[in-house]
Amino acid sequence: MEIKFNLNNRLFLKDPQDSELGKKMIQHSIILIDKLGFEAFTFRKLAAAINSTEKSIYRYFENKHFLLLFLSSWYWEWVKYLIEINSKNIEDPTKKLKIAIENLVIATDENPGNAYINEHLLHKLVIKEGGKAYHIHDVDDENEAGLFYSYKSLVKLVSDIIIEVNPKFPYSLSLSSNLFEMANNQIYFADHLPSLSSLERGKKLNQDLIKMLGYFTFRILDER
Repeated sequence: MEIKFNLNNRLFLKDPQDSELGKKMIQHSIILIDKLGFEAFTFRKLAAAINSTEKSIYRYFENKHFLLLFLSSWYWEWVKYLIEINSKNIEDPTKKLKIAIENLVIATDENPGNAYINEHLLHKLVIKEGGKAYHIHDVDDENEAGLFYSYKSLVKLVSDIIIEVNPKFPYSLSLSSNLFEMANNQIYFADHLPSLSSLERGKKLNQDLIKMLGYFTFRILDER
């Protein structure tokens, strides 16, 4: 089943999820940014890849920063969706938190329903380039405009589960956001800067990462 997320309409001029051209644009922007890097990526190159024009792309996005923020927001909504659907009807908060941690990692798995979005490549993009969506000079203005709502909503969801596990824990939002950042950073370090991680790249990376995140999380929450 194809999934459409209701993202902040200030991210785009026209929602690319609503047209075949827009979906093609998203599909190939993920591929190109993964291949070229965000700095070398341009709307001209994207237009060439989809046999269209730069003008058509500018009908959807004001600039490539907003495109990156759209892709990041879509990914944050995807992770939130996985956590919600996989923890539905689960009463035990500890089990819910374990599910949340697992889904922070396995959100890289592809959903065949969204053929135009390769979740695996999108996750790689978020790891390498996602910080550029909010580590920016205008972050306060964009935050006031609600452009980071999807990320904050994801962090709040996991924070609420943490509070269920330990209602007295005073740093639930910080722990929640750090779980997401740690998951992405440790994958990046294992792949590119291995001396900064105790994890090793390879088939067991996701499994070991889930184990590590659980270790830190529940050790912290068990402290009284």
